Amino acid sequence: MYKPFITGFAIAGLLLAPVSGIAADKLSDTAAIAEEATVYGLPMVDLYKLMYDQAIDKNNSQFKAPFNTLHNESNVFTPADTSIVTPNSDTPYSELWMDLRTEPLVLCVPAIDKDRYYSVMLTSLYTFNFGYIGSRATGNEAACYAVAGPDWKGDAPKGIAKVFQSETEFATALYRTQLFNPADIDNVRKIQAGYTVEPLSAFLGEPAPAPTPAVDWPKIDDQSAKANPLGYLAFLLQFAPTTGAAAVEKPLREKFASIGLEAGKPFPPADASEAKRAAIEQGVKAARADIANAIKSMGKIENGWSVSTGVQGSRDGYDGNWGLRAAVAVAGLLANDTAEAVYPITNIDIDHNKLDGSKSDYTITFKAGELPPANAFWSVTMYDGKTQHLVPNPIDRYLINAPMLPELTKNADGSLTLYIQKDAPKDPAKKANWLPVPDGPFYVAMRIYWPKQAVLDGDWQPPGIVPHAIADKG
Repeated sequence: MYKPFITGFAIAGLLLAPVSGIAADKLSDTAAIAEEATVYGLPMVDLYKLMYDQAIDKNNSQFKAPFNTLHNESNVFTPADTSIVTPNSDTPYSELWMDLRTEPLVLCVPAIDKDRYYSVMLTSLYTFNFGYIGSRATGNEAACYAVAGPDWKGDAPKGIAKVFQSETEFATALYRTQLFNPADIDNVRKIQAGYTVEPLSAFLGEPAPAPTPAVDWPKIDDQSAKANPLGYLAFLLQFAPTTGAAAVEKPLREKFASIGLEAGKPFPPADASEAKRAAIEQGVKAARADIANAIKSMGKIENGWSVSTGVQGSRDGYDGNWGLRAAVAVAGLLANDTAEAVYPITNIDIDHNKLDGSKSDYTITFKAGELPPANAFWSVTMYDGKTQHLVPNPIDRYLINAPMLPELTKNADGSLTLYIQKDAPKDPAKKANWLPVPDGPFYVAMRIYWPKQAVLDGDWQPPGIVPHAIADKG
């Protein structure tokens, strides 16, 4: 569902601009515009599929709750959970899909202990993150916030700390609540029970406005999304007006309209020739190749870890770089801003050999005073390289994180070594720091929540994973 370890990277040349070398004939222009539109629209189509699965299609196995109803995921992920890859066992999710056409929604959060991190990420259908509620952004005090659609006007009503305005009529809120350890899950559930959502009229005790018309949502699945992404984009654009900050998109919409791609209208148009349809398919295919190539080169390598920093997922943060937005969304839909979290990931050791529990034992050593610099907390989680799921093991330990530090053994010089291997170390002191791996390929994801500036600036780098002979059991 969510791939939280990819949040930003440098992309050379993948901007929304015509492909060089294309002849200026009409069909070539159609292909070029279709390519541009696909780069622009693919993130929206991917988000629509998730919204359809979770909030619209009640028969879908991924259905969570209807619009404007909060759904809490109150469980600890284990190897038995195989519905998503690279599952996050640090922060259980709560999910809210918002229909903002009628009136704003009010999201209230309870007072949360200052030592517990939480965040609520607000994302529009554009896949822009347009606001945050939580420890970093607003603090841990109890408060109520309004989320309004693009046409709403006014000041924050009484009792509302802040109004966040979405550029699109539908949006989502993804809640993350820190889990200290598996035994802490009941405390997380109590916090989740304190998250409330209601229409603004109900919050103010006023009559509700007349409801907006029901939407005839087109069915979407992986196959149909791949077959006609621009048809879905045309449908979605009717909920994304070019008003406010989105007015900068008017020239794009005009360009898209030149090939018949208009908000709320079928695409390709019924009268499109076979040649035009072929040109559109050519453009879509080219865009997918552009994005796939960009994803392969994302992030910078630091001691064998791929680390991405610097991308803020807002409209201002992307600053018109539609290619970057597309690659981020395709690689990790609903990714946090890097100001909120950074996710180093690796499947190689310090010598650039693939990590494999059947071939080596490994260690990661954080020097004294050089643990991941986080205002909230950090974690190191192990994943099976074949299944991308958590690793079954005899001690049911799938990660090591900052809250576990009192239970871990530090070295004499104050450094901390994690022992990454399939069999338990013989030394009890080392066993306390054991992170089990599978008897085969694996990868490691580090999560740094509310990273300090040293992470964002690249002054701190994750230490490399060092291989050791399996025979050496300490």
